[in-house]
Amino acid sequence: MKVFGITGYKKSGKTTLGVKISQKLSKQGIKVGILKHVSGDMNFPDTDTARYKSCASLVCAISSKETELLIQKEKSIEDMLAFFDSDIVLVEGFKKEKTFPRIVCLRDKSEESDLLNGLQVATASFNKDIADFDINNDDHIKKIASMAMSESFKLPNLDCGACGYETCYNLAKKIVSKNESIEKCISLNPPISVKVDGIAFPLNSFTSEMIKNTILAMISTLKGSKKGKVQIEL
Repeated sequence: MKVFGITGYKKSGKTTLGVKISQKLSKQGIKVGILKHVSGDMNFPDTDTARYKSCASLVCAISSKETELLIQKEKSIEDMLAFFDSDIVLVEGFKKEKTFPRIVCLRDKSEESDLLNGLQVATASFNKDIADFDINNDDHIKKIASMAMSESFKLPNLDCGACGYETCYNLAKKIVSKNESIEKCISLNPPISVKVDGIAFPLNSFTSEMIKNTILAMISTLKGSKKGKVQIEL
């Protein structure tokens, strides 16, 4: 899945930039998903749906035009990406996440030391003198939107080490710097794939090999078995 982060401190232009990128991509027929981090509690309007929030662990409201899902528990990015049917997901906030590239929104040049961690593909700001891109410049937004599509990726956050790097973060930095490619991630390109209801589950190298060898051992005992692609559906 294509994932592209937009990070920065409060009032740095993250949402403004995210909306502008979404508008540019949507006009090209690209389906955009948004995953946003909110500090503190989320305040919902006093609707019938919101009234259930205080007494239910999960509330889902479905209409002919949209579906609203309220879960009374913090979920990981990986958990929530399973809900997205998008060509690209823009992730706003989540400064501590380290498995996908990002553009960093700056209020001041001094913020670079805190926000630049090797995953940034560029910086953006309302102040055109301190960043690579000006959030108020339409031509710059076009370039950022194009960059989001061409350079986005998401590593599985398994830290399995099968790629030769200790963590997904270390590999992600290499991919952003163009010294590695996403194909280096064994978990995203395993010898077997497991899908539940069409959703793929990333497997670390140990789990992948264990499942593969177990299945092959069982199949080898069957009459007429031979080497080839194996497909099992439950």
